[in-house]
Amino acid sequence: MSDFAWGLIGPGGIAHRFADAVQRLPQAHLAAVLGRQPASAAAFAARWQVSGKPAPRVADSLSALLGAGRIDAVYIATPHSAHGDWVRACLLAGVPVLCEKPLVPHGALGRELVALAQQRQVFLMEALWTRFLPVYELIGQWLAEGAIGRLQTIQSSFCFPADAGPESRLFNPALAGGALLDIGIYNLSMSRWAVAAATGQASDPLDLAVDGVLAATGVDARVTATLRFPGAIQAQFVCGFDGAAENSLALFGSQGSILVPQHFWEGTRAVLTRAGQAPEVHDRPFALNGFEYEVAEAMRCIRAGLTESPQMPLAETLATLACMDEFRGRLGVRYPFE
Repeated sequence: MSDFAWGLIGPGGIAHRFADAVQRLPQAHLAAVLGRQPASAAAFAARWQVSGKPAPRVADSLSALLGAGRIDAVYIATPHSAHGDWVRACLLAGVPVLCEKPLVPHGALGRELVALAQQRQVFLMEALWTRFLPVYELIGQWLAEGAIGRLQTIQSSFCFPADAGPESRLFNPALAGGALLDIGIYNLSMSRWAVAAATGQASDPLDLAVDGVLAATGVDARVTATLRFPGAIQAQFVCGFDGAAENSLALFGSQGSILVPQHFWEGTRAVLTRAGQAPEVHDRPFALNGFEYEVAEAMRCIRAGLTESPQMPLAETLATLACMDEFRGRLGVRYPFE
């Protein structure tokens, strides 16, 4: 099997974790890097040049990224507001895409790009890496087999005090800032995942309630939400840039509970407590840094000729976007490009 060549657009912070995973995976390598600042892209490429693999090229345009040498797929890690333009350009070029979460800032653009991917028969996947982690594979098995009885309540938190200015990607509305899209998407997506794992099917909430605190820039600094799903399942979460929290995920059932303590979005430990029994602690460490699982899934799907991942289907991405649109609408958060 030939080596899988990745192109990367947006060599920022999260892209380093992606590059680290790709450069340590067998039969994969980072082939080319494109960024707004050529010097930053060059420094990124130099940082991730590793022995035994081709040196990553630095490209000054998408055509240069795709044209000079074979590229099997592109990973996009720009600020949220730029995702759509890059995804569209790659799809029109016939190049498979793995795009950081959220796929795009709002549902209308998401529906447009999913339709384009399906029309062109080009692979597209939202890079929500948490869904692919080994600890959630284990938790999914527990939920499916009824280890905690009937799932009743999901509670999660993802909060940290952000030391960033109004022009940062966290708070700038022109960059689709706000806690919901940046971190709350993990709470929402994993709540939806747990409902599907427990019931055997993906479900939209029957109703929802949301409250929040807006930053001076008009984006959401904190969001608290409650969603009611079929089967009398409730999900509650808080996400925010203005304080701290446990940052855990807890699943409560009629006969027990499951806890992913601390940093649930990159969890490696799950605690299963069955009614009347001592807690069972199960560790599922990463093979590399955690990103390897979503990368491997994307490569598997692309090599198999699939246009989407069964583990992260496009319908789920659109459903999550629709829910976040509803939250933002109720909070009064609107981006200037909508």
